[in-house]
Amino acid sequence: MPVTKAEKPERVDQKRIDLSDPSYYINRELSWIAFNQRVLEEAEDPANPLLERLKFLAIFSSNLDEFFMIRVAGLKEQLDAGVVNLAVDEMSAAEQLQAIRERLLPLIAKQSTLLRELLPQLAEAGIVIHSYDKLNSRDRAALEEHFYQTVFPLLTPLAIDSGHPFPQVLNRSLNILFTIQSTDEPDERRAAVLQLPQVLSRFVPLKRKSGYHFVLMEEVIQAHSDALFPGLQVMESYNFRVSRDADIEIAEDEASDLLTEMEEQVRQRRWGAAVRLELDERAPENLRELLMTLLDLANDDVYAVSGPRNISDFMGLTGLDARQLRYPSFSTRILPRFNAEVANPAALFAAIRQQDIIVHHPFDSFSNHVVKFALAAAEDPAVLAIKVTLYRAGRKSPVVDALIKAAQNGKQVTAFVELKARFDEENNIQWARELEKAGVHVVYGIMGLKTHAKIMMVVRKDEDKIRTYVHLSTGNYNQVTARIYTDLGYFTAREDFGSDAINLFNFLTGYSQCKTWRQFAIAPVTLADVLLMLIRRETESHTAENPGEIVAKLNALVDEKIIRALYRASQKGVKIKLLVRGVCCLRPGVPGVSENIEVRSIVGRFLEHSRIAYFKNGGDEEIYLSSADWMPRNLYRRVEVMFPVPEPSAKTQIKHFLNVYWSDTAKSRILKPDGSYEKLGDRIKAKDKKLFSSQQHFLNELRLYSKGAATGGASLDDIQALLFSPSLFAQDQALPSQANAEQKSNHHKNIPLGAKNNAAHS
Repeated sequence: MPVTKAEKPERVDQKRIDLSDPSYYINRELSWIAFNQRVLEEAEDPANPLLERLKFLAIFSSNLDEFFMIRVAGLKEQLDAGVVNLAVDEMSAAEQLQAIRERLLPLIAKQSTLLRELLPQLAEAGIVIHSYDKLNSRDRAALEEHFYQTVFPLLTPLAIDSGHPFPQVLNRSLNILFTIQSTDEPDERRAAVLQLPQVLSRFVPLKRKSGYHFVLMEEVIQAHSDALFPGLQVMESYNFRVSRDADIEIAEDEASDLLTEMEEQVRQRRWGAAVRLELDERAPENLRELLMTLLDLANDDVYAVSGPRNISDFMGLTGLDARQLRYPSFSTRILPRFNAEVANPAALFAAIRQQDIIVHHPFDSFSNHVVKFALAAAEDPAVLAIKVTLYRAGRKSPVVDALIKAAQNGKQVTAFVELKARFDEENNIQWARELEKAGVHVVYGIMGLKTHAKIMMVVRKDEDKIRTYVHLSTGNYNQVTARIYTDLGYFTAREDFGSDAINLFNFLTGYSQCKTWRQFAIAPVTLADVLLMLIRRETESHTAENPGEIVAKLNALVDEKIIRALYRASQKGVKIKLLVRGVCCLRPGVPGVSENIEVRSIVGRFLEHSRIAYFKNGGDEEIYLSSADWMPRNLYRRVEVMFPVPEPSAKTQIKHFLNVYWSDTAKSRILKPDGSYEKLGDRIKAKDKKLFSSQQHFLNELRLYSKGAATGGASLDDIQALLFSPSLFAQDQALPSQANAEQKSNHHKNIPLGAKNNAAHS
């Protein structure tokens, strides 16, 4: 079934192909739904532990909330304003909204079905969600006491009539709609709304000798609804939930204080225009129409749901002490050169001077590499200054704590805190105030741009000279997400990297407009041009004797210019392999257009988050890491960094990572030309072959590394032996060992990006 209204073209003469034809592109919103469907499939997979399946179900629900609050809200705004802004596949806003609903209805139904299937299995394992109707008298007595002592004082039922306008229902809050009747006026029914108190857990515990036993808060309230309306009779009650437009728009040129303005906008987010109503499927039509009228919603904005609403709340159950129901725990790796204690920071900086270091999270410890780097800088008397970008630091941040300590120790500390990081605004506002209080120089943002780059630089007075140490990453300085996201970090003391880092922070904090970058490609200035140039170079250098090759790992591929460039490369014969976790608007396998392009998506235990680009470059291979996905917002409306990996051993490691990911058959899905995805494992199972999980492989590497540590460590040759597929890279017969790779010169020849930038702008 095609993703867009356009039909897949037949093979035609390449010279006559118009690459702007909408039939060659997959709609972004529908591609996102396909991604969230893959998340739902993980909830469905019996191979995953029970609580992990429940977690995927909660993530599916949370993802859907954000999709409605941002993407659907944006489409509705376009429609209401009469804006004709066609998607790349030429679907109008109205057509997209209709297609979104058609795609989501069966997925939402499956979500409810899966929850009904999971709850009995969880009950057998000792985690029981009881129905209030089936509780014994002792449980009901205990819940009645809990209701009157704890819950009742927090409840505020709000009448709906001419004298009581419909209340502003909070975004994503769970509510109960009551119909009530007076004994004096039996023919007249009234309505009232009650919001569940958000300060209390939705899961009310029941006393049992073993296991975990709960009853849902809404059921407790509904069972005692007579207490809310004394003298009246409650006739019926139904749960509902509203999603509102949560996109924040600030007129930055008119805001005198960006921090204060952002605080106000975050508060206002709770009251944006309604975009979705989730309603108990048992609710009668008259109540459905009442809510639609009061919320100014159409029939297509209403989603009837069976069972509990707001399944994202069930994420709270996944933290229960039930290890047998979760993925096995693992101990992260600490690279030998980071074994030095923070008390001896000089040794750490000496290790970075000796050789660039790459870390692979979550398998390599975030705390013992990134946090240790920040703490060493804070404590080292030789360190003069620290500068860092903070996009999503989290509620608790050891990196921020290190910056505060550094400021207290007299270091010059600058923190670029992005206040516009969506749904992390409140955390970042808090950190900005804490950092300022500690004496850190805080910069809030650049007008019109989000700063999404992940970089930390440390200026140190070494014995020979003042040197800049740099940490660059594909992921955030967030200790929590570093345990569940796969990301790459790069430590270097290279002079050209340090020079670019200095220029980048001058660009962020002042009016600097650096014209030439020695190694960095910076969005929105040069990154898109550099990417296009790299793809074009691979296309132009491709020959039958020395074929071109591009491998990329991304979260999303949306930008039309990049997609067209990849199409042209494919037409020339360049082999292109893309690992795109989420949205992909490129349509692979189209004859004459993209038949040399393969696209796969991995959704598993960890969220694949690293951005990697490999170019064969005629045999002189180049690898780049970046904070940016290949999307218009990343390339043109954000500050991002892409940088080359010049260190030979690091390049070898990254090629190994890509090879492992491409070898995945357990969690990998193949994107087909019609926009649908097929589980690669289904093909493998049909051939009675064993499935291979990339993420589990990296966990196996950890065990192999730990085992080999006592005997001198495991080489990449040893690790490669765990794979049972050929190398992703055509020229590789086998990956060289770590030891052999590290014997190569640190000064690997790499084309400076400054030269590339100049060529791209010529």
